[in-house]
This record gives sequence, structure tokens and C-alpha cells, in this order.
Amino acid sequence: MSVRKGIAIALVTAMAALVGCRNDAPETQEGGSGVKFDVGVTSEPCPGAVDAAKGCIYLGSISDLTEGPFKALGVPITEAQKAFWKRVNTAGGIGDFEVDVTKFVKDNKYNPQTHNEVYAEIKPDVLGLAQTLGSPTTAAILGDLKASNMIGVPASWTSAWAFEDVILESGTNYCFESMNSVDFGAETLKAKTVAAVHFPGDYGDDAAAGTKLAAEANGMTFTDIPTAPGQENQGAAVQKLLAAKPDLVIVSTGPTEAATIVGGAAQNGFKGQFIGTSPTWNAALLKSPAAPALTALYRQSGPWAPYGTDTPGHKALAEALDPAMFKAAPNDGYTAGWVWSYPMKAALQKAVDSKDLTRAGLLAAVKSLETVDYEGMLPAEAGKFGGTPDERVFRSSIISKVDPTAPTGVKVEKDFFTGKTAEKYQFTKPCYQ
Repeated sequence: MSVRKGIAIALVTAMAALVGCRNDAPETQEGGSGVKFDVGVTSEPCPGAVDAAKGCIYLGSISDLTEGPFKALGVPITEAQKAFWKRVNTAGGIGDFEVDVTKFVKDNKYNPQTHNEVYAEIKPDVLGLAQTLGSPTTAAILGDLKASNMIGVPASWTSAWAFEDVILESGTNYCFESMNSVDFGAETLKAKTVAAVHFPGDYGDDAAAGTKLAAEANGMTFTDIPTAPGQENQGAAVQKLLAAKPDLVIVSTGPTEAATIVGGAAQNGFKGQFIGTSPTWNAALLKSPAAPALTALYRQSGPWAPYGTDTPGHKALAEALDPAMFKAAPNDGYTAGWVWSYPMKAALQKAVDSKDLTRAGLLAAVKSLETVDYEGMLPAEAGKFGGTPDERVFRSSIISKVDPTAPTGVKVEKDFFTGKTAEKYQFTKPCYQ
């Protein structure tokens, strides 16, 4: 390397470092109420403010909105979060501030590179992320979230999030959810053998790891079947299922892939039972050719009860959805988007009460949360964010059965429970690692 080239690289590196410092250590201001803030908070009102005398907290959303495998969930998740914060603002906001989640909404197309690019676009303008959809996509920005003290609410449930202070997750993770599903299969369905059919990566591998751990705990034979996204890519997975003939299958894919797998296996005489992890189900599948197979063979696990359940939070969600916006049929993307917003609301309130609405102040508020009021959609203790991951991880999940008369095609069969595998498991690292 030449001296001139070395000097040039050194100058570029130094300039990048200066820019990084300027981004990560922004100027602190103070509002009229004595609350200090830095990025993504203004004394000026939000666009379309309910109360123009209040300042504005801007939160960004990065979701799968057009062409990725989870767009059927991403769109309602995003709309429900808009409805959640509209309800908060109408009820008086957070102290002397209202919250905007509409100005900085970006589409990641479920692509980690795209996620990183659109995150960089909105990062200078938001206090935190009301939504960052996807495990591999969120992992692509995790380093910068930590460097910037920026809180992100994940639209995903990988067990890795329990080890990250900047991630504000709700509900159990894919690993414990799958453990509980296998325990349910062993006890209720009398399953002796189990397979995991799953996407590769933080989502599917995490669910498969929980499936394998519970299979070992129950003395069950385990078969691992990774499969690529895409309806057209499921032929090999179906053939492997037919060859293995497991009593129980834990599916961790997108909805269209799940319909192809369940329908294809049933068409070939497969008799095993399927339980799909959280993002696998969509009520539209009951209008697909796979509907009879799904009705006969499929259950849905989840971190909370589906849309239309009788809790104050579920009722508030249904009331808050603008009829003009709520054009599609009920969808548990709405349920998820609503539930995920409660911890951010609690953390913002705590930060405002502490007079520190900086990114660092919001992070400190998150770490101090011991409970969150989910209005009955989750137990309050699910909102514990202090202590070790093993101490604070929420281990309970729900099993629902296909019911075409239910709003989202599934109805709770077994309410919140923690299986013996999840109860005893020492949680010291992400399950898939």
C-alpha cells in the first residue's frame, strides 16, 4: 500500500468516525416541561395532532408491506400500531407529548439489506422503532441499534431478543413456543415422533431447536426438515415428511408454504398432526384448496390469543380499528401489532416521568420495567425486562384449533400454559446457537 493511499484511507476513516460520533451522541434539548430529549422528539406538535400544544415523539416502522412472505401480516401489524397510538394520543398522549408512527414507515420486503438501507434513512429522525419486522432483517441493524441506544420493537419472536437490551419483545419466543407445542403433542395427541419443517435462519432454526429439545425431553424421535421460502419449493419437504411419517410436525414457514406442505402431505395420505408457530397462519388459507387438510390436521400455536378473544385489550383493538382502514377481514397481524405496542407505551411513560426522553433515557426506562399492563392480552409479568434472560423470559404460549367460524379461523383450545420442557430449561443463550 502506498503512503498516499494509506493517508487517504486514514482520512476517510477519521471522517466516518466523526460522522458516527455526531449521529450517536446528538445534541440534547429540554422541553417546557423539563423533559430532556435528543433525537426523534420535538417541541412542535405531531402532524395531525390531537392537541397542538403537545410536542411529538416520532417512532419509525420497518415492515414487510409489498412483496415479502409476511406481507399479509406486515400490513395489518402496521395499521394496528397506527390505531394503538391514535388511541393513546386521543387519551392525552404521553405526558406533554403525542406519538407519531405514520411519518416514518418503510418497506423491507423481508430483505436484510433493504431493511438496513431504509433504517439508515429514518434513523436521524426517530427516537426508536415501533416495529422492526423479521428476525434476520432486525439482526441486520442490531449492531447499530446498540451503538445508538435505539430501542426497537420486534415483529418476530426469536429467542435471541431476550439477550438484547435494545429489543423490546412481547410474548414467548419461537423456541419455548415450540417446546410447549411438542409437550402438548406428547401429552394430548400421544405423539411419539416429531419433525420440524422450517425456514432456515433465526426464525425457523429457533423453532426447530425448541422442537428438538422437547423431543429429547419426551423421548421422541426427531427429524429436521429445513425448507426454502416459496410455494414452489415445498415438494422436497413434503417427500421427506412422507418418508419420515412423524406423528407430529412443527411448521415454521410463511402461510402459503404451510398450506402447500399440509395440503401436499394430506393429499398423499399423511395422517400426522401439524402445529404451526406464530407467523405460519393466515385465515385466508381457509379459502385455499388446502382448507380441508388444514381443518383436519392443523393447530396454531401462539404467544397470545387470537383476534376476537374476550379480553379488554382485544376489545380495545376491535374498537380502535378505523372501519375505513379495516377493509380486510380480521387478521392476527392486527392482534400482534397492538400487543407489541404496550411495552413501548410503558417505557415512554416511564422515560417522561423520569424527565429523560433521550435514546439513553428510554433504554434506561426499558431496563427498569418489571411489569407491563397488556390489558389482559398477556399477563403483566410478561413485561419484565430486568434481570438475566433466564429470569425474565416469558415461557407460556397458547394452542388454537382451526375453527372457520372464528374471526381469524382459529380458536383457543389450550390457554396460556408452560410445558415441562420450557419450565425446566436453563436459558443461557439463543436456542438456535
